[in-house]
This record gives sequence, structure tokens and C-alpha cells, in this order.
Amino acid sequence: MKIKNQIRKLNTGAFALIDSLVKNGGKTIFGYPGGAILPIYDELYLWEEDNLVEHILVRHEQGAAHAADAYSRASGKVGICFATSGPGATNLVTGIATAHMDSVPMLVITGQVGRAFIGTDAFQEVDIYNITKPIVKSSYVVLEAKKIPHIISEAFYLATNGRPAPILIDIPKDVGLEEILFYTPLYSQYTVRLKRYEFLFQTQLEQIRSLLTLIRQSSQPLLYVGGGAVLSEAKNELTNLAEKFEIPVTTTLMGKGAFHENHRLYLGMLGMHGTAYSNFAVSECDLLIAVGARFDDRVTGKLEDFASQSQIVQIDIDPHEVGKNKIPHLAILGDIKKVLREILKQSSLIKAYDPTQTKFWRERILKWKQKHPLVIPNGPNTLSPQQILNRIAELLPNAFYTTDVGQHQMWAAQFLRCNTRKWMSSAGLGTMGYGLPAAIGTQLAFPNSNVICITGDASFQMNIQELGTIAQYNLPIKILIINNRWQGMVRQWQQSFYEERYSHSSMKDGTPNFIQLAASYGIKSKLVTSVEEFLDIEPYIISKKHALLINFEVNETENCYPMVAPGKSNSQMIGLNLESKKGVVS
Repeated sequence: MKIKNQIRKLNTGAFALIDSLVKNGGKTIFGYPGGAILPIYDELYLWEEDNLVEHILVRHEQGAAHAADAYSRASGKVGICFATSGPGATNLVTGIATAHMDSVPMLVITGQVGRAFIGTDAFQEVDIYNITKPIVKSSYVVLEAKKIPHIISEAFYLATNGRPAPILIDIPKDVGLEEILFYTPLYSQYTVRLKRYEFLFQTQLEQIRSLLTLIRQSSQPLLYVGGGAVLSEAKNELTNLAEKFEIPVTTTLMGKGAFHENHRLYLGMLGMHGTAYSNFAVSECDLLIAVGARFDDRVTGKLEDFASQSQIVQIDIDPHEVGKNKIPHLAILGDIKKVLREILKQSSLIKAYDPTQTKFWRERILKWKQKHPLVIPNGPNTLSPQQILNRIAELLPNAFYTTDVGQHQMWAAQFLRCNTRKWMSSAGLGTMGYGLPAAIGTQLAFPNSNVICITGDASFQMNIQELGTIAQYNLPIKILIINNRWQGMVRQWQQSFYEERYSHSSMKDGTPNFIQLAASYGIKSKLVTSVEEFLDIEPYIISKKHALLINFEVNETENCYPMVAPGKSNSQMIGLNLESKKGVVS
């Protein structure tokens, strides 16, 4: 591949890196330069001149990791981020852990001090290889430039094969400058060594038929769907399975979008802030089919009471997740999409199934829906967060949504109806500061789509500097701050479980004027405190032309319900049947 205006030798380590990334489909990079990674950035400069690669300059390395993470979640491609050695590398750690917890394929490339200085506590030296070992799928320290093509192609394969995850590649400064005498590019599919990484688990027909037997015997089945179904792109297969056997479906926070959220069989999210009817259903079902879900504590509540009356089937690609938290009666290992296809195939070969056998169960769930709908308080003086998010869902049903973490995240999960890969949220790690850089990554993946960042006034300030990235690249992201002047979820817990001792959860003192702050970056902004003001700005929210920050001032004391208290079962929710039922959504 020719680079015009080439002023140095071809086939250096830096050249091999960029060439290998591009040849394996990695043409969008998020990063921040620094001393140890300068040889790579110098090479990058030439590739950008020919529009062969696109680098997005973030304002903090954590932003690079989150942007690459969301780019991957939205597009299904491998996200890529660059950072220099020392503090540049350590600033990536939270983003790497976020991606690892949520099974996001990502290549994290860090600069390192020269080989001769490794282990001497040189300036900006840190052992990022060992620091990140628990939160990556695989790690490399590149000590020879000639190995870069193989390492990059292998890393792409590992990041996406089996359960997706981040990969770390640490490159000493002098390796980037080192010349490769006989450079040969490699693609992930041609790397011979990768054969030992092939996913070995083959779905057995005996297990599939055992599952179908359980379905035929069940009168109260439930599909419990997690992020694995999203990663596997199994929406059609999941829908066909649910409709064929008339099985209601509930999803985790990571599973949003895996099943059509306006479908008659959909029950919404389950767990700590899930819908009442999904939590009742999981407590009463007689067959629970977990599809790409890992039985985490925010879903299960009191573990021994979770689906305690049910036969449990777990379908997952990762053998380490099977039985880790809850022992299933039947386990099926494999890619979710392929497993569901085989279930559907085998179901056509067996005795006909009568879907009316779940009729009583579905009618019972419908009664729960009618009795315990999601509530939208309509305050006389202030907007409620639920009002805002319910209206946004109506305005932009096909938008991409990113969130931060806290009350606004749970309200967004309850009221926004998302399509597959259009929901980006830190579920496992619960990372405040994720939403804004995630919106950047999502917008770069889909430049012509509506991207909405739902954030809180506390979360927003965690990576607020990324407004500079939005301004530099003129990204038309809409930032909706649900501003209650508190760390909202912390305040709710302090109110509910700590006798209203609000220790350091108020954000009133020291909070910037968000309107003036946005203006300083050249970003349009609006303050909204009433329904009338909200109606006035709706056309600007829908527009794809410019970035917009909206500061929604909402009721400070609004809590997120339903809520399963710590140590309680999912059926023991608080916040049901609130008096302020002025609007409901089933």
C-alpha cells in the first residue's frame, strides 16, 4: 500500500501496526498522543493524509476507551484506542474494565518506554501488561517489530472469537521505529497459530431435545435474555422462538434491543429496577430459559430465591459462566444465534406443540401489567425524568442511546424502547462518565443517525471535557442532562437504607452553569424546566444538524421505582402502587 509524501523508510514497526489495523478492518481509532507512542502517531499522520484511516482526538484517555467501546457495541466491529505509556495507559484502565465486564471486543494499543529502559522505572514507565491482566482476554508486549502483523491479526481474532473481550498490545517506542526486513501483512483468517483458539464447543442434539421436552412440559415458561443475544445478532431467532411457543420475554440491561420492545410478549427489563411484572414472572415461572445472561446480582436479587420454583436452562458461549452464580438443570454451550437456530430446526421435527398451554400464564402476566404499570409522575411545577424519557422515546424511536450510570440510566432502561445495538450503557462495571464519550464513538460509527446521550448532572462531570471532541469534529450529538442536583441513586439509597444521612451526595455546590459551559465550547444549549419549554425544543432534538446540550431541571426527590432492596427476592419490590399515578406505561 503506497503512502504519498513518504519521507521515511517503509516497513517499520509503526507502519506494520497501522497497515495491519487497516487490513483487518480497523480504520477508526480513538486516542491521545504522548512521548512513547509518537513513532506510531508520526506514521498515523501519513495514513490520514491519504484518508486511509481516521483518528479521533479525545480529551482524556478514558474517553478514548469508552468511545472505542461504544463504537464496537453500535457497529459490531472491533473498537480501537491508542494511548501513550505511564499515565496515558493507566487512564485507560476504567474503560478496559468497562468493556471487559460487558464483553466488548476492543484493541487497546499503548506506547511503552524503549526496550532498554523497561524495568528501570524510566520516565512514564508502567507495567500496563500486568496491571490489566485480569480485565483483558489476552495481552502482548511487542519486543520485535516483525511480530506486529501476526500479533494484530491474532488480536482481532481473539477479540471477537468466542466471548468477545478487549485485547491489550503494549509497544515499546523503539519497536515502532525498528525496520522490518521482510514485511508480510497478515489477516486474522490466515494466521496459522489461531487454530488453537477455535471455539470447540459443539451443540449436541440431545441437549436441544431435552430443552424442547422441558418446553412441552411447561405451562409458565419465561425467556430471560442477556447481552449475549445482542452480540450474537440473534433477534430474529429469538423472536421466532418466543412466538412459536408463546413464551414471554424479559431482558437484562445488557439485553435491551435483543427482542422487539413493543412486542406483545415483551415484559421489559427485570431485576433491581425492572418492571414489576417481569420480576413477578421470574419468581413464578416453572421454566426459565437464560439466553446469553449471567445471573448477576442486580438481576437475581436474593440468589436462592431467584426462579426458585423453576427448571433453569442456561444457553451461553462461555463455559465459565455456566453455573457460576446459579446451577442450571440443563446447560447448552454455543453461539446464541446458532443454538437458537438449531432449537427451531429440531422443534419442527418433533410432536406438534400447542401454544395455548401458556394462555393462562400470559393472562396472569397481563393482569400484573395492568395492576403494576410503570408510573409517569406529572408534577404541577416541574418535569419528571419519566416524562422526559417517555417523550424522547416517542420522538426518536430509531435513535441510538447512550447513558451514564444512576437513576437516569434506570429510567432510560424502563422507558426507552431500543432496537438491536442501539443501546450503549455500562452495565457490569457501572461506570459514571461513560455516556458522553460513548455517544462520540456511536456517532462516528453512524454519522447520519440520531445519537442521544442520557446523563445525570453528577455523571456528566466525570468526562465533561469530551465536549471539546464533540466541538472539534462537529458531531450532532444531543446531550440530555437529567439534573436533580444530586448523585441521584446514592441519595435514593441513603434515603431508603441509611436513615436519610446524605453524606456527600449533594452536587449543588460547585456545579458549573451547564449552559455557559456548553457555550464556551461553541455548543448550543437550552435550559428546560417546564413542559412548555420542552415542547419548544423538540424540533432541535430531532434535528441531525448540530450538537445540543439540554439541561433538564427535574424534581430533586424523585426516586426510581420499582426497586428490589438488597438481600430481598425479586418479588419483594418497594415503590409499587404509588399515589402519584398520573400517567402509566405498560
